[in-house]
Amino acid sequence: MKRLRETLVRWSGECVLYAVTMGKWLLLSAAVGLASGVIGGAFHAAVEEGSALREAHPWLLWCLPLAGLAIVGLYKLLKTEGQGTNNVFDQVRQGRALSLRLLPAIFFSTILTHLCGGSAGREGAALQMGGVLGYQAGRLCRLDDADLRTATMTGMAAFFSALFGTPLSAAIFAIAVISIGAVYHAALVPCLTAALTAYGVARRMGMEPTHFTAAVPVLSPGALIRVGVLAALCGLMSMVFCAVIHGTEHHLRKRLPNPWLRVFAGGCAVTALTLLCGTTDYNGAGMGVIAAAVEQGSVRPEAFALKLLFTAVTLGAGFKGGEVVPSFFVGAAFGGAVGPLLGLPAGFAAEVGLVALFCGAANCPIASIILSVELFGAEGLLYYALACGVSYMVSGRGGLYSSQAILYSKWKLPATAAGMTVPAPGTEAGEERRTVHEASAGRIR
Repeated sequence: MKRLRETLVRWSGECVLYAVTMGKWLLLSAAVGLASGVIGGAFHAAVEEGSALREAHPWLLWCLPLAGLAIVGLYKLLKTEGQGTNNVFDQVRQGRALSLRLLPAIFFSTILTHLCGGSAGREGAALQMGGVLGYQAGRLCRLDDADLRTATMTGMAAFFSALFGTPLSAAIFAIAVISIGAVYHAALVPCLTAALTAYGVARRMGMEPTHFTAAVPVLSPGALIRVGVLAALCGLMSMVFCAVIHGTEHHLRKRLPNPWLRVFAGGCAVTALTLLCGTTDYNGAGMGVIAAAVEQGSVRPEAFALKLLFTAVTLGAGFKGGEVVPSFFVGAAFGGAVGPLLGLPAGFAAEVGLVALFCGAANCPIASIILSVELFGAEGLLYYALACGVSYMVSGRGGLYSSQAILYSKWKLPATAAGMTVPAPGTEAGEERRTVHEASAGRIR
């Protein structure tokens, strides 16, 4: 009887602990999701209105160099120079602080970039603003270091979901993108709760989820082989995408170390490129071009290269936004151009190219597969899964985010995988384990 009473007491204590923990995360995640939904809705509306104003008033393109100067001035005024998405990753992996001032800085800077024709996305702002909201909410609730990292991920998931209308892929992306090979399962329920809350709030504010419609070919061995070949090419293209984005930024910083001069010159370069191309397809996010490529199979063969050039100059010069939507554009345009050469319908090839190139650049195969279903439906799920898997394997050890840690080789499990646990991110043991696995991965690649 004594042992039974002790067991019952222990079980009841554990049940109370689980209930308190679950309640804590449900409340905090819902609050973060609510805030992200409201701010995300306002941000989305402002970006869309800015893009519409630029299309209605083409002369705004000439203001891009001045907008760049305003962005540099805003970051200096708020003392957030050099802060970005990598800082959010560093908070989760190493416990570094996130300044609340980063939220207004990236909010208004991204709007200015889109208003005046910079070529960038929105998700960089989403991850930064969401991460800051989650982190600050955790600090307000006096969470410990480990829970602060989870709170940061809930904000990332919530804001990503609010902008794209893809709650499940947003939640999986947030817990998987920080350290490739170590998914933070403990953050799944908080991230999903925040993402669903933000999604609901954004829908209430009139935002429609991102979704495309295109035909999917009947499943067959020949089609699978063609998709695999296209995915491998997209994986290689993702390496080119990341190399050009990071290389251009490094080159511009080296050649023009003064941020004022660099952003002004970059604005002039994007304006000149737009005039040379004779179209504004490559300014802004380019969602219209993505929709045309996927739903109509209509894409210029040179579109993927020009979008990459526009985006690299825009972000490398110091304008704000993100790389994910440009990766969607480049992937869809590349797939739409190359797919027909392999015997695939152009629209379907654009779908495959979009998810495959994003997967190769972000190093998130599971999140990319889920994203494909939320964007295109489940009819082509096996094709999308194959494309993401192949692209992930051939895309190398680089990526969009320099602070992203790739713990294991993409080709082979480490010899110590069986029965071993991965240390917590940011701990000394975790960093040693990361170094060991990076070295071993280099030997087997």
